[in-house]
Amino acid sequence: MAKRPVFIPLKQKEHLVDEIQVDFEWHPGFATVQKKKNIVELHEASKKKGLYPLLEISTKSDEPLGRRLSAFNLKIETDMGEISVESAFQGSKVFEQGGPFTDLYRKDSYAAKKDQRIRESGKLIGFNYFGQKWPLVPKTAFYDWLYLTALCSHQDFLKRLFKYKGFTDIEFNPQKSINCQARTVALLVSLLKLKSLDEALRSQDDFIEVVSSDALQKDHSVELRQGQLL
Repeated sequence: MAKRPVFIPLKQKEHLVDEIQVDFEWHPGFATVQKKKNIVELHEASKKKGLYPLLEISTKSDEPLGRRLSAFNLKIETDMGEISVESAFQGSKVFEQGGPFTDLYRKDSYAAKKDQRIRESGKLIGFNYFGQKWPLVPKTAFYDWLYLTALCSHQDFLKRLFKYKGFTDIEFNPQKSINCQARTVALLVSLLKLKSLDEALRSQDDFIEVVSSDALQKDHSVELRQGQLL
C-alpha cells in the first residue's frame, strides 16, 4: 500500500487548495506501465472517497491535457525564447557553493533536473531568475509563480480544468519533495474561479501575499537538503 495526496481547488481566498491523503495499492517499479497502474489505483481509491473526476498532471497521464500541463512539457517565454518550466526552475537555483546555473535553461527538462551541480553545490539558499531574486519562504512560491506565469495567457483554455474535482501527480512523494505540479494546478483553478490570477501575478509581492495567506503553505516536515527536495 502507498499514500499520495489529491489536491482540491477550494475557491476560497483564505484557503485556496486542500490536500487529501489517499491510500491505494502500489505497484513497484520504474517502468511507465507500472506508474500508469498506480495512477489507476490512486484514482479508483479516490473515487470511493467521492473525489471524482481527477486529472493526473504528469508525463504519465493518460489525458493529453495532463501531459501538456507537466512542468517537463510546459514552456515559459523568456528573453532567451521558450524554455521548459522545469529547466527554468532548476537553472534558477542558488546554492551556498554556486548558482544560478543558467546554462540549464537551454537543456531539456530531464537533463536540467539531473545535472550534478544541483546535488553537489551545498545547501539551497534561494532562486535568481533573470535577476529577479526569490526567497525559499513561502516554500512553493517561486515554482508556483513560474508555472502560473507560463499559463497566464491561456486562461480561457484552462477553464476546461473546472470539470475536475482534483488533481494528482503520481511522481510526487511528499516525503521527498515539496513542489508539486498537481498542487499548482489546483491553485491555478482556484485563482481562475476567483478571477484573481492576473491580480496575483501583478508583482512578486502580490504573488507572495497570495500564497503566504493560503493553507497550502503549511509547514512541511521534510528538510531542505542540498536542493534535492525542490
